[in-house]
Amino acid sequence: MSSQHLAGVPRPAEADDRAPHRAGVRAPGGWWRDAVIYQVYPRSFADGDGDGVGDLPGIRSRLPYLKQLGVDAVWLSPFYASPQADAGYDVTDYRAVDPMFGTLSDADDLVRDAHALGLRIIVDIVPNHCSDQHPWFRQALREGPGSPLRSRFHFRSGKGPDGQLPPSDWESVFGGPAWTRVAEPDGPSGEWYLHLFAPEQPDFNWDHPAVHDEFRSVLRFWLDLGVDGFRIDVAHGLVKAAGLPDIGHSEQLKLLGAQVLPFFDQDGVHDIYRTWRTILDEYPGERIAVAEAWTPTIERSALYLRPDELHQAFNFQYLKTGWDGEALRHVIDSSLTAMGAVGAPATWVLSNHDVVRHTTRLGAGDEVRGLRRARAATLLMLALPGSAYLYQGEELGLPEVTDLPDEVRQDPAFFRSAGQDGTRDGCRVPIPWSGGKAPYGFGPRAGGPSWLPQPEGWARLSVEAQTGDPSSTLEFYRAALAIRRAHPALGAGTDVTWLEAPQGMLCFRRDSDQGSLVCTVNLTEEPVQYHCPGRPLIASGDGASGHDQSSGRVVIPGDTTVWWSA
Repeated sequence: MSSQHLAGVPRPAEADDRAPHRAGVRAPGGWWRDAVIYQVYPRSFADGDGDGVGDLPGIRSRLPYLKQLGVDAVWLSPFYASPQADAGYDVTDYRAVDPMFGTLSDADDLVRDAHALGLRIIVDIVPNHCSDQHPWFRQALREGPGSPLRSRFHFRSGKGPDGQLPPSDWESVFGGPAWTRVAEPDGPSGEWYLHLFAPEQPDFNWDHPAVHDEFRSVLRFWLDLGVDGFRIDVAHGLVKAAGLPDIGHSEQLKLLGAQVLPFFDQDGVHDIYRTWRTILDEYPGERIAVAEAWTPTIERSALYLRPDELHQAFNFQYLKTGWDGEALRHVIDSSLTAMGAVGAPATWVLSNHDVVRHTTRLGAGDEVRGLRRARAATLLMLALPGSAYLYQGEELGLPEVTDLPDEVRQDPAFFRSAGQDGTRDGCRVPIPWSGGKAPYGFGPRAGGPSWLPQPEGWARLSVEAQTGDPSSTLEFYRAALAIRRAHPALGAGTDVTWLEAPQGMLCFRRDSDQGSLVCTVNLTEEPVQYHCPGRPLIASGDGASGHDQSSGRVVIPGDTTVWWSA
């Protein structure tokens, strides 16, 4: 395979400049156990060259902002060489940077600058599928049936007299069949290949040793460059059940569901990740791997985090839970129990590049209510034991952009399902940095382009507009993260102590030898009286009011979370 090469890539023995975590002391048992990790979607974060697309130099220029925000690590969505059929999740070369994002030298500079600021860098790796322009796949097509390269993918003969039907009834996550028939070199239609996502993304066959060898090599390439870990895309999808059996229905596939599927969460994936863990452990600085594993239960997710496997897994059950106290308490308890059983930290996340922003999701059509609940949900999340993930722009209170014209949409799911499920563009609109009109400082020149249009009125949401305003969402995030870093009861841990609370409230305490913190969450829209737990530290909204010294009670506004020093 062709790759960009970088002179002077640090070898493992040299790459020991990992940044310490809080106040110069690593969290016991691993920095990732209480880390706050910020997801950067490179296309939409910062444009360094003015072409309307975010890039690595743009990200590098904004690292001081992320340091000031108070996060511990930065996770970058894919920037590899790609035709961009699915925004970079269709990779042609796992060791090269796509020219739209910069060069391998830019990646090296970004990692070094991040480390100098005390930030760690986590990069995406996409092992379930590649691009249909990947050299292996192109050669497999050229050589036709019987090519050894075809065994590195899932090529099959079709069903029916002339093989005109797909080999199985599997559906793509993006809609339609998960199989595409190819035209063979001699002309007639021939075999079919499997793609659980877009047709431009053929699935690898992880039963083939060459696939294992290639990805072990890719891991080492980026670890040698100095990255601190990997977020594993579709970590639950690599292994398929033997024989690729039919499911028995044609219902549209969903990433998160209770159904056991022959292509997701197969037990064989765990052998792969044990091998990967061995590689990660060879490198200094506590390199980690994070699973994007959509599993039927939290307990199944925990299996990816046994001591000899991965370090973290995204908690999608928590992300999918609505603004409901009983449901939230259940998923918090089950998450802490499941992760505690394997000695792994729980993770908490509210938004990412694939889902509707929680500012909009929690608002049920009301933008003001959505922002109020989003801030309250964030403060609740940051009080829970374990690691938290933030998605770029949520610290600005950005809403989902729901009115993008069809002609600018780029999510492949939008085009495959007649617009019914292609909603990811709305959370990927470039974020506003400064100025009074688009692109709001996203690029280096006023009035320049952006790959997706930004709404009018986003000037008030920009970093520039919110900085220094104590009521802004940005300053709220900065304050919350600073308290989380400093307070001894916050961050890593395995449990919470639930406190008695009125209907519609969640209240719990976090304890340490140096002090305790109480988190109170009013999930109703009406003010609630509650006994005063201590000294208020921060509130997501107007905060508690009306402290009655004689009764020791306070009034907590609706849709508000408050932290108290107990």
